[in-house]
This record gives sequence, structure tokens and C-alpha cells, in this order.
Amino acid sequence: METRKSNGPTATGESLTTSQIDRILSAQLIIAWAGEKGNEDEHRLGWWKSDFVNEFGGQDLFQQLLPGTWRWATFQAAREAARRQDRNLRSHDHNPDRLPSLLSLGFEIDERVEERLQDLKRSGKSPQECFPELKSMLDAGWSQEAFAEWLTSRGKSDFTRAPSGRRLKGRMPESLDEAIDRLIAAHAPLDGAYPLPHFRREP
Repeated sequence: METRKSNGPTATGESLTTSQIDRILSAQLIIAWAGEKGNEDEHRLGWWKSDFVNEFGGQDLFQQLLPGTWRWATFQAAREAARRQDRNLRSHDHNPDRLPSLLSLGFEIDERVEERLQDLKRSGKSPQECFPELKSMLDAGWSQEAFAEWLTSRGKSDFTRAPSGRRLKGRMPESLDEAIDRLIAAHAPLDGAYPLPHFRREP
């Protein structure tokens, strides 16, 4: 009897639960925030050269331009900076769409995450109210050690070095929750540059 090989989560955009989408979005925002360069008072990882989620960085500008949704706007801007870097590194592969990462999980899932972000933005709640883990991180202030602990709390994720970044060993799990945990965990150990943890989907 032939055993079907897994090529990633069986969840489609339509079958995703709200809790799964929120889990993905929360992790994306945390990593987008941690990966910013910060400023002289709060040096973060500097994986992307932005400083949006900071009282003396992008927050002041967004408060003036978007007084009702500026908190979301700062995180959206940081997330977009992260996604650009993610996209740039995946482009080192001749077929970047086959390299799912936390910031690029495939069209259907990415579309649902984006829709959820817009819904939450219109809800009147802040990102911290919507995502307890994000609130906890921000309330405590930046700590590289605390961020690393958050990554490793997802378990261990073995990887090899590839031109695009850290390629996780084995096929992408069918369980989306397991796949997300492994992608988060593989950001550790921390490097001076964004490590792009990713799976590789086979044709």
C-alpha cells in the first residue's frame, strides 16, 4: 500500500480556524517587532532597518496621519518590512513559492491572515488587546533573552543551511499548528541577520 507523502498542511484558506489565523498573525507581529533595528535606547535585532514600533520612531508619524488606527499601522509597517526581507531571501531559490515560511505560508493562508488583520484593525481594539503574547512582550520591554526563550518554547526544530536561509529538515507537517511551531522555533539560535526558517515543498 502506497503511503502518501506530506507536502504541507492540509488546511486551506477556507478551513482555517480563527484561532489558527490569530496564532499566525500574533507570531508574525512579534517577529516583525523583534526584527526591527530599534533606536539608541532600545536596540533590537536589526534584521530589517526599520523603527516603526517605537514611541520616537514611526509611532509619532502614524499618530498624526492615522489617529484612529496608528497602533495597527506601526505593526503593519514593521510586518511589511519583514515580509520584504523574507521575500528577498526566498528569491534566491529559482522557485520561491515552494519555500513556505512564517511570513509566507502560501496564497490561501496568507490571504486569510491579511483579511483577519483588516478585520481586527476595524474592530477598535489595539494589537495588544487582540494578542496577549504580543502585549506581554511589549509590556516587558525588549529583551533578547526573553525573545529567544519565546522562540525555543515552541520546541526544537532541526535545520540545514541553504542559500535562502535555514531549511527545516523533513517535509512540512500536515498539521498547520505543528508547522507554525517549527517555523517559530527555527528562528533560534539568533543570528545577526534574518535567518529565514523555511520548509521546501516538493513538486
